[in-house]
Amino acid sequence: MATVEVKNLEGQTLRELPVADEIFGARPNQSLLWEAVKQYLASRRSGTHKTKSRGEVRGGGKKPWRQKGTGRARVGSIRSSLWRHGSIAHGPVPRDYSYALPKGMLRGALRSALAAKFQDQRLTVVDQLNLEEPKTKVFAGALHKLGLEKGVLIVDNSVNRNLELSSRNVKGCDLVRRHELHPYHLLSHYHLLISEGALTRLQEALR
Repeated sequence: MATVEVKNLEGQTLRELPVADEIFGARPNQSLLWEAVKQYLASRRSGTHKTKSRGEVRGGGKKPWRQKGTGRARVGSIRSSLWRHGSIAHGPVPRDYSYALPKGMLRGALRSALAAKFQDQRLTVVDQLNLEEPKTKVFAGALHKLGLEKGVLIVDNSVNRNLELSSRNVKGCDLVRRHELHPYHLLSHYHLLISEGALTRLQEALR
């Protein structure tokens, strides 16, 4: 069985924690990861794009010239899609781009993302993420001691106000709770910093 080191915020190794081989030892499924990322990005689209159709453009109530006898093309309105300052034919309208993935696919993608972080040695487990006071400098120092200098995703088991306030001003650092974790979060950050409790609960949920 694979194991991972459990450290404290001082960077000291406390013990070895066994992890599930069916999650961390499996080969990451690139197709599932691609589907999960596509679904997440689609759900973030605002979908507020809008152009005016012929019935919404201002003006154009009067026929520009008579139907026959002028030698010019037949025109019913100056707000035709063919005219400058006219309407837009078949233009975009507000819509919702979000869609749901099957739960099995989403769980499989999350297992693959965790496995990728573990196999690339970008997974750091700490015994707890409790801070005595909300100080960005203190938390940044803890990240330095853990050797986490690039973009870091922090995953904790529950609401942690001091951790939230301490981490939000650290560049490239994001905090999510265990039940909100999405494969996109893992793939968009270089390192994963997770508490032991959150990792244990995640393994139970993904088995």
